[in-house]
Amino acid sequence: MPTSAPRPILIIKTGDTLDTLRPNMGDFEHWIETGLTAGAGKGSGDKADPANTHQPPPIQVLDARHANPLPGPETLAGVVITGSHAMVSDREAWSEALVPWLARLVAQGTPVLGICYGHQLLAHALGGEVGYHPGGLELGTVPITLTPEAQADPLFAHLPSQWNAQVVHAQSVRALPPGAVRLAGNAHEPHQAYRIGANAWGVQFHPEFSLAAMQGYVQHLAATLPAGRTPPMVQETPQACSLLGRFAQLCGPARH
Repeated sequence: MPTSAPRPILIIKTGDTLDTLRPNMGDFEHWIETGLTAGAGKGSGDKADPANTHQPPPIQVLDARHANPLPGPETLAGVVITGSHAMVSDREAWSEALVPWLARLVAQGTPVLGICYGHQLLAHALGGEVGYHPGGLELGTVPITLTPEAQADPLFAHLPSQWNAQVVHAQSVRALPPGAVRLAGNAHEPHQAYRIGANAWGVQFHPEFSLAAMQGYVQHLAATLPAGRTPPMVQETPQACSLLGRFAQLCGPARH
């Protein structure tokens, strides 16, 4: 019997990074692909796991801002939705076109990971509320605290209770979708991560950001900060970055 081709992880591109970063560092989808493929054979983000030595599924990219047909959930191993400089509350036509498709993915149990804009769009698609954060911009390397529910979550259970992540966002999920499980937060943003259904997650922070990427955003936005607000210091965030590799494992052959 011939072996069928492995189903891919589809990266849904919803925006571009800064023009100053893209020529030398690539774009959101490249950073995400690096994180997904770096997780092959690892179970904790840091240590090799003999039980997870399979290769990750192949990666494909679809730019949602162009008129591309959206594939059926049954053809995909998983989906990652990138960040964007757009705003979910603007309800742009290309963004709203993703809403019923995302709801279908969740209903059929396809693994989904929404990052920043993707986190907000996933919440919007499932009945949550998205809008500007009353505290304004959250920027830099920030502490993240897991909820007790995260201890048994397939994506987050390997992490300690507190760690750091990179953030840059003005909007956030103001109310979670009905039935969503809150997994992480901090003093600024209570909804740093959630799960909806069995296999769909949103993360407000950026597990794909390197130190250099975060430094680029801080430098770009420094002039827009309120008077007296010092640009934040940034540092590496290995625990947050490990989530992409872990997600790739959850999309792997074991679930099929």
